[in-house]
Amino acid sequence: MGVNKRIKTKYPGVFYRIARRIGTTNAEEQVYYIVFKRHGKVIEEKVGRQHADAMTAAKASQIRIARIEGKQLSRKEIAINQQEAAKALAERNTIERLWYTYREASPDRNWKSDISNYELYLKAYFAKKLPENIRTLEVDAVAQQMKKAGKSPQTIKHTLGLLRRIIRFGIKKGLCPAIDPSTLYFEMPVVDNTKTECLTQEQLKRYLEALDKEPDQNAASLLRLALATGMRKGALLALQWADIDFEKGFVTLRGDVAKKGKTERIPLSESARTVLLHVQRTDSPFVFPGKDGGQRTTFTRIARRVRDAAGLPKDFRPLHGLRHAYASFLASSGKVDLYTLQKLLTHSSPQMTQRYAHLADEALQRAASVVDDILINKS
Repeated sequence: MGVNKRIKTKYPGVFYRIARRIGTTNAEEQVYYIVFKRHGKVIEEKVGRQHADAMTAAKASQIRIARIEGKQLSRKEIAINQQEAAKALAERNTIERLWYTYREASPDRNWKSDISNYELYLKAYFAKKLPENIRTLEVDAVAQQMKKAGKSPQTIKHTLGLLRRIIRFGIKKGLCPAIDPSTLYFEMPVVDNTKTECLTQEQLKRYLEALDKEPDQNAASLLRLALATGMRKGALLALQWADIDFEKGFVTLRGDVAKKGKTERIPLSESARTVLLHVQRTDSPFVFPGKDGGQRTTFTRIARRVRDAAGLPKDFRPLHGLRHAYASFLASSGKVDLYTLQKLLTHSSPQMTQRYAHLADEALQRAASVVDDILINKS
């Protein structure tokens, strides 16, 4: 067989070679080629077989014209484009890719809760999805499954909030396109977040005694400071000596670590001053540093140990409960109005402080009852 012999056709730039027909041993068929110039370069391409591809000289000529006019790509170009498209798809920012990038952007943050929520509830459904392809019904379905599994509204809210934050991070950093709100909307569950821990005088006494017996007195000082200032956990762990102005009597809550992202100041009470003066200083800039001198990321184990030693209820939140106890003491004293309490707690709205209104009302009632003693005694 003259496999390498070029045989011309009546169509310009179209020829064929004789080759063994695919699937046979002796039969032959014509294999068509086209020749043309592009950008001054002569290009020769195989366009198909007589039987396997039903190729003819006329079809080959049409392909040649389309290739010259740029209307049709060669098989090689098509293959290259497909490879590039596959590579581009693989490199697109899925939720999983955005999740790891999001974490890398804030390495010092305490990710324990978010990692748990992602691994347990989000990964299986959304890891390989592109943000722009996620739909509201998919998010709602995950929320419903979590609800059926007995997860609390707060856990569901935190999980959906994490997914929303990952997507917003991607949009902000230009890693994914903006999401059409008509295709993806996060309907958060309603959370009853009005739980308020109070300590009776007897409980407070036992708690202070447990603090005095705690082997790690620097750790005990953090809990004392929480009780004396009502500071949030994040603010306590991020507190640095430079944030404390002993002379003017203020503590600065830096915006870069604050819950609201806004720098604020709270007064340094005498009890808080005493607590801080008894903290053993180290070379670390942090008041309550971790083992390596960096920012401590958790405090739950020690806080639970003191809570249990004091015999407080198991549902008393070991650290956040102290913030509520602080607010309850002030509200029930009758000496602090709700607006002042809002500022001390750095609440962003008065609605958040309203949970203590009943304690302030009780204080007013006690104050009003003073007149009863006066009038009843005189009558």
